[in-house]
Amino acid sequence: MANVNGSNDLRVRVVSRRLVKASPHSTKPHVLAVSNIDLVPHTTIQITMFCVYPRPLAGDFNGVVAAFEASLPSFLDHFYPFAGRIATNPSSGLPELHCNNQGAELVVGEADVALASLDYSTTTTLVRRIQQQYNRDIALSVQLVSFACGGFVVAWCTNHVLADGSSLSALVTAWSELARSGTIHTTSLPNHDRSVFRPRATPSYDTAWFDEAFTPLDDAERQVNVLTTQESFVERLYYIEASQIARLRDAASTNREGGGRRATRVEAVSAYIWKALAGVVCTAGDTSCRMQWWVDGRRRLTLTTTRQPEAMRNYIGNVTTAVVREASVDEVQRMALPDVAAMVGEAITAPAYDEIFQQLVDWVEEHKARRYVRTASLGLGSPTVGVTAFTSFPLDTDFGFGHAAMATAATSQSQTARLCSGFFQITARPGGDGSWIANAFLWPRLAAALESDQPCVFKPVTAEYLGLASLILHTAHSIQAKL
Repeated sequence: MANVNGSNDLRVRVVSRRLVKASPHSTKPHVLAVSNIDLVPHTTIQITMFCVYPRPLAGDFNGVVAAFEASLPSFLDHFYPFAGRIATNPSSGLPELHCNNQGAELVVGEADVALASLDYSTTTTLVRRIQQQYNRDIALSVQLVSFACGGFVVAWCTNHVLADGSSLSALVTAWSELARSGTIHTTSLPNHDRSVFRPRATPSYDTAWFDEAFTPLDDAERQVNVLTTQESFVERLYYIEASQIARLRDAASTNREGGGRRATRVEAVSAYIWKALAGVVCTAGDTSCRMQWWVDGRRRLTLTTTRQPEAMRNYIGNVTTAVVREASVDEVQRMALPDVAAMVGEAITAPAYDEIFQQLVDWVEEHKARRYVRTASLGLGSPTVGVTAFTSFPLDTDFGFGHAAMATAATSQSQTARLCSGFFQITARPGGDGSWIANAFLWPRLAAALESDQPCVFKPVTAEYLGLASLILHTAHSIQAKL
């Protein structure tokens, strides 16, 4: 089957682009200062939740557009900041959100090819060929694109300074609930109050730890050049079957009848990746390697006077931090999979997250003048692979036209051009079949090792896997009917 993304055959024609405002209500225009946690992403990176939908059994693309036109104003009532604009505070030079109801962007486009003809091997060949550019001050750009097969794409585009993976998933889920039922349940209503993350009157943090964990972005001597990144890494879009996840989880667990330990799915897959990384690093002649996990603090912060559980449950913003674990390649290779999984679990669960987040807030308070990046992500020192798992976030993509065949997160590539660490961004496949989609950026040697392993865990995403191949036949019949 020929793919079109590698050529110039794919053309997205923008049919309309307009602003949609929240419904008139009592909320007055105001300025929302971002939290110190929001400032941890090293710059204002544009991010997207990209959802691919097959041809719906009932309704068509006109119905999709009508649903957004009808319900998006009510949706923005609840997510009012996303109808505003990202601005720069003239005094501090820091980003802030002007909640003035200038409107979220609604873009409608069309492509004269079938979804099944697209190249699903990477997010570059998929997302960035379909998604339309939007201004950097736009808080939310919702983009709808129809395809000749009757399928369509919905791209939820925002900025990392306003949302992390959990928040981005919450936007899509809340939209689906509102579009289907006409309301958002009170237990799902978002909390936009950034004041839950406040620095202490006298900031306090472990200076030595933060000096090692973060590097100024303007410190060019401690970063690689952009050509090194481009030449050293490959992109992949993988899927992991539910049966493979279950197999790895069983292999990474010990006998529970004898007081053993049941590994989580993230621990099991991370352990598998870590062992593969150690094997590749060993053949390259290095002696150690690192794994990095991005951890959602919503479920790990405990009850305090400033962070109530109800405030964290539906908090919209950034509540993530990273934990890093380094080990010798010999150790990781020798250890059984359950032992590596236990090491993963310990790395993720051991930190005292209340104190870690408070120290992070305090540290940022005194370092706002410069932009920083996680040192482990730079690529200096032992090779590092990061794992971000969206799998614990509820993600409902059915807003009345069925579940998406695939949902994956993507970031603007230009802002990470000098980061030379690998990563896996994992999202559960919509519909609840238990399989995962992994957006990966990794060294060719590691990609080759994962793809050649048997039984293969990481398989390239294809139109056949997504159930889109049959749409080619539908498109052909449609074209013949018009002749």
